[in-house]
Amino acid sequence: MAPRRIIIDTDPGVDDILAMLLAFSALPEEIQVLLISVTYGNIDVQNCLRNVISLFYHVEKEIAWRESVGRSSGFEALRKSKPVVAVGPEHPLTDNTLIADFFHGLDGIHSSRPHLAPAETWQRLFEVAEKSSTPEQGEIAEEMNKTDSLFTPSQTPAHLEILTFLRDNEPNSITIVAIGPMTNLALAAAEDPETFLKAKEIVVMGGKVDQVGNMVYQSHSHLQQVPNIHEPPFRLIKQAPGPIRGLLDARNQITPIAEFNTYADPVAAARVYALTSPNPHRTMPPAPPAPLGQEEGVTPQSFLSSYPDNLSKRLNVTLFPLDITEKYVLTRGDFGASIQPQLATKSPLAEWVSTFIHATFEKVESLHPEVSGDAVELQLHDPLTIWYCVDDDNPKWKFIEGEDLRVETAGQWTRGMFVTDRRSRKQKDDNDDNGAPGDTDGWLTGGDGNRLNRCVGSPGQDIFGQLLLKRIFGS
Repeated sequence: MAPRRIIIDTDPGVDDILAMLLAFSALPEEIQVLLISVTYGNIDVQNCLRNVISLFYHVEKEIAWRESVGRSSGFEALRKSKPVVAVGPEHPLTDNTLIADFFHGLDGIHSSRPHLAPAETWQRLFEVAEKSSTPEQGEIAEEMNKTDSLFTPSQTPAHLEILTFLRDNEPNSITIVAIGPMTNLALAAAEDPETFLKAKEIVVMGGKVDQVGNMVYQSHSHLQQVPNIHEPPFRLIKQAPGPIRGLLDARNQITPIAEFNTYADPVAAARVYALTSPNPHRTMPPAPPAPLGQEEGVTPQSFLSSYPDNLSKRLNVTLFPLDITEKYVLTRGDFGASIQPQLATKSPLAEWVSTFIHATFEKVESLHPEVSGDAVELQLHDPLTIWYCVDDDNPKWKFIEGEDLRVETAGQWTRGMFVTDRRSRKQKDDNDDNGAPGDTDGWLTGGDGNRLNRCVGSPGQDIFGQLLLKRIFGS
């Protein structure tokens, strides 16, 4: 059986790391990881890249340790095919809001730091690691100095690497798994839409559709009393320490109506999803306002042009929103029972993973006193997309097909919101493009709107946590 060939577009935090470990530990006939395209997230892109390098360092240590004790090496998919690692932009398409709001706490100067080219990001990461005296940074420097690493670094921008793989392979042979903000994908689609449409499928962890309200929010006085929790290396938990990051870790929802990945760059998400429409220009986001000091009517430099008319096909997008992903959890009790035998045998990977997973459990518990001990849960948002790629022919996966879901990009309070028509009026067939009376936004007119496939069921939410750990740790 030919493996599903995938590109993982990621902003490595806790569940991103688990997702990549699940992909790397797959069988060679299940998955081949071609490219890790790194994007910014709740940490800047340099730290995201550092997390990826750290992941490879610890996987290589784990493989060497397993071989030394006579265990199966595991990570067959990774050992058979080394992925390329490429770096994307440091900010959303049309603004720096995310960086200003969420990165400022890291060093206080990010809003004024010049944007770096990929080669400069790699070089700065190496220089910082080489000059540092900390063991964690020493591991990064060691990994970057290797000539036989399990990855190939690329100084080409991530969106161009995505296009290279799509261009150099047969159409419908590569799946892109997007588990971070979708800026890299939007840039690739704008650069060469027809090549981007050669992708077999875009599997996205993002958005929320049917759920109402945010997570239960503790009072401000309670948040001020949250104890400081020991930090794992490299901020594998997204966001600087504090109440906001704790809330993000407990649930990947950033506002009452928006999930983080979509909120981070709603214009990028809207542009990618528009390619699923019979008429992409009808769901494209509006042009952003001119930046301060720039004359109105002049297109901002970062704004991307519209897609050409008469594209050869529609993009195939499979969406895994919070509605489905938050049901898949790993409890502290189950994790402890599975990881303890690995720790007892001194597994390097178990020691590394245990550090940041336990820190996450502690943070969640501190924010939710009503849940404690072994019942505390980590939601497995990103790994669910990889499970689907590994086991996509299982008939137990359930989807709503061709759903018209649109991303709000300009709302004052609704940035990143998924909008859908909940009225009982019937939409016309795609071949009937006669406008419906009063349908100014094209919700009922045939051929208007996006066509996303939304996951609503899987082979089993109760089994996934244990399956994930068994795959990664091999027992």
